Amino acid sequence: MRAILVKEDKSLVWSEVPEPTPRDGEIIIDIHAAALNRADLMQRAGNYPPPPGWPDWMGLEVSGVVSWVPAGCKWRVGDRVCALLGGGGYAERVAVPADMALPIPEGISMVEAAAIPEAFATSFLNLILEGRMKKGDTVFIQGGASGLGMAAVQLAKYMGGKVVTTVGSDDKAAFVRTLGADVVINRKKEDIAAVLAQHPVDVAMDSVAGPHLGACLATMARGGRWIIISTLGGAMCEIDIRDFFRRGVYLIGSTLRSRSSEMKAQILDSLRDQVWSGFTSGKIKVVIHQTLPITQAEKAHAILEKQENLGKVVLVVKE
Repeated sequence: MRAILVKEDKSLVWSEVPEPTPRDGEIIIDIHAAALNRADLMQRAGNYPPPPGWPDWMGLEVSGVVSWVPAGCKWRVGDRVCALLGGGGYAERVAVPADMALPIPEGISMVEAAAIPEAFATSFLNLILEGRMKKGDTVFIQGGASGLGMAAVQLAKYMGGKVVTTVGSDDKAAFVRTLGADVVINRKKEDIAAVLAQHPVDVAMDSVAGPHLGACLATMARGGRWIIISTLGGAMCEIDIRDFFRRGVYLIGSTLRSRSSEMKAQILDSLRDQVWSGFTSGKIKVVIHQTLPITQAEKAHAILEKQENLGKVVLVVKE
């Protein structure tokens, strides 16, 4: 089969690779589409290797058709599924634990389905499980117009929250309002901490962190949960610890990719139970910015690198 490999000069080439060999409890999926994530850019740069046991090539979420199952499996050959991966999605086929695949929601296309697992599982893990979000909470999401942000904004609204989010342009501000965001901060024009002081948040999902984190934490509601999932804005900040512990604020570090397959399966199971009806009813939409053939993976990466996308970028492997 073929997969996208990263060459020494960091170029991406559609190359021959060995067929996947399923281990106990795994199925094989013929991939139709694979969605991009910023983690793919990090892996391409050599800074984010896949967990042990997963292919070396990129790709954290796919959609496709089950082509092989072990005896006694809950899936059948021909089932349409989307799946969360530790890696290996930029390919024609992938072996994946059966419990890390989900049925594609009714009315959702293969392209849309590929963009569900990583973004929505990450949002569910951090907002609902780590952040213990409940109806009526004020929720802060950095980068609301990104692929992850659009999932988090919609999930928080679907679960009954008030959403505050950041964007980098007026066009993106208008976009996230269509997703349900209540308060939109243009980070290039407004002071984020000053706006948050007017809307104390109970739960934050932060992919930026950086030097302004301390000022933002100081605005948080008592007992608030601030979950850091990446440090795109920098790894260092200054925090007033006295204020921090007096108000009982939680600062939580969280990643999805490093979790065990068993934990990921539990997250996906809860996501399906609590959120899948939102897709079938149309209350939650999968926003696709652009689709490209898998052979144009470099062009797709450039869209993310330049932050041009409003929603997800998806590579099509099979029509």
